[in-house]
Amino acid sequence: MAKRKAAIVLSIAGSDSGGGAGVQADIKTITALGGYAASAITAITAQNTQGVLQVQMLPPELVQAQIKAVLNDIGADIIKIGMLGNAAMVEAVAEILRAFDIPIVLDPVMVAKGGASLLDEGARDALVRELLPVSRLLTPNVPEAEALSGQTIQNLSDQKRAAEVLLDMGPKAVLLKGGHLPGEIIHDVLVWEQGEAVFESPRIITRHTHGTGCTLASAIATWLALGLQLEEAVRLARRYVQKAIEHAPELGAGHGPLGHGWTFQPPG
Repeated sequence: MAKRKAAIVLSIAGSDSGGGAGVQADIKTITALGGYAASAITAITAQNTQGVLQVQMLPPELVQAQIKAVLNDIGADIIKIGMLGNAAMVEAVAEILRAFDIPIVLDPVMVAKGGASLLDEGARDALVRELLPVSRLLTPNVPEAEALSGQTIQNLSDQKRAAEVLLDMGPKAVLLKGGHLPGEIIHDVLVWEQGEAVFESPRIITRHTHGTGCTLASAIATWLALGLQLEEAVRLARRYVQKAIEHAPELGAGHGPLGHGWTFQPPG
């Protein structure tokens, strides 16, 4: 019997020296779920659980070279995009990806867990213009969705309205995450052209949530690469993140990382 080719996910994201978010979280997640992770690093950050101490953007042409090196040889079934940092990086990544017809999961990283800005003001318009229209799925949290859509989000109804506004901006689907809203139950709203689904789960009271957005987007990307439909990919990815929070190794004095390596049993 021929061996099945691995589901390949290319992560385009920043590096987190603390290992909790960014490309490190992406690689851990993709590997834990049975995919093969490749990467193109956009920025080097000096950070830990207490915050981002320094950021050094890499030259856009070097990021393009990383992407080309991977895609021209190894290939990818799906691309997950995280931290891009500035308009020049957004435009460079969009330019190189136009040569490849590969689905994109876009996590519009704007602010780190500790509050540091990871996307400058000029990059928002470039993101909306260059990458939203070509994304298979957009995965903003509430502050990111407000910044991109211009909508105020205070409850589930607002989430649904803002998700529809974002959908009209070009992506094939939007998952608007509700973790920033108050309440014991977290609602995530998934909308696409043909429908809508609302996922809910009890809030886990913990400070160990660094990298949840990166992890969720990478998990969804991996499940899509493995052939699952979008709604099921989101459902399983949310479960993976919930369990990763529960299995957090409780490291550091601030927002600690998740337990990406907990034993996950794939369906089937």
